[in-house]
Amino acid sequence: MSHSAMSIRVQAACSEVVWAARLNAQWIVFTLLGGVLLGLGPATVAAYTLARRHAQGESIQGWAAFWGVYRREFVRASLLVLPPAVAAAVLVGNYLYFTALGPEGTAWRVATVVALVALACVGSYLGPLYVHYDLPLPAYLPKASLLALTRPASSALLLFVLAAIVFATTAAPLLAPLVSVGAWICLNTWLCLRFFDENEARLHSKGNR
Repeated sequence: MSHSAMSIRVQAACSEVVWAARLNAQWIVFTLLGGVLLGLGPATVAAYTLARRHAQGESIQGWAAFWGVYRREFVRASLLVLPPAVAAAVLVGNYLYFTALGPEGTAWRVATVVALVALACVGSYLGPLYVHYDLPLPAYLPKASLLALTRPASSALLLFVLAAIVFATTAAPLLAPLVSVGAWICLNTWLCLRFFDENEARLHSKGNR
C-alpha cells in the first residue's frame, strides 16, 4: 500500500471517529434534555437516523438535524425504546441481587445473563430496523426478534462488537462520555444496513425461483 493510500485511510478513520464522537455528544445532550427517562427514546432514534444517513453518504446538518428528528419522533421513539430499556435495567438489578446472594444465586444469575444477552441481541436490530423500515410500531420488536433468531452469524457479530465496546469502555471509562455510544450506534447501523440488504437480496432470489 502506498503512503498516499495509507494517509487517505487514516484520514477517513479519523473522520469516522470524530463523527462518532459528535453523535455521542448529541445523544448525551438530548437524553439529558428530556430528563433521561423521556429523552432516551427520541435521542436514541435521532442518533440512529443520522447514523443511517451518514452510512448512506448523505450530508447532515449536525445539531439541527438531530433536533428535528428528536422532536418529530418524541412519542413513538419513547414507546419503542423505553420498554426494552426498562427490561434491561430490571435484569441488571436482578443480576446484582443474585450476585450478592453468592453460590445460592448462581442458577438465577446465569439465567439472568442469558436473558440479558438475548435482549441485547434483539435490541441490536431494533434501532436500525426502526429508521430503515416503515412498519407499524408494534411490529418492530417481533421483526427484530425474528432477525436475531434467523441470522445467528449476524447476531453473533453484533454481540461481539457490542461486547468489545463495553470492554473498552470498562477499561477506559473516559470513553463513555466521549465516543462509546456514538461508536456503537454507527457500527451497529452500518452492519445492520448490510444485513438488511443481504436479507432482502436472499428473499428476492427465493421469490424469483
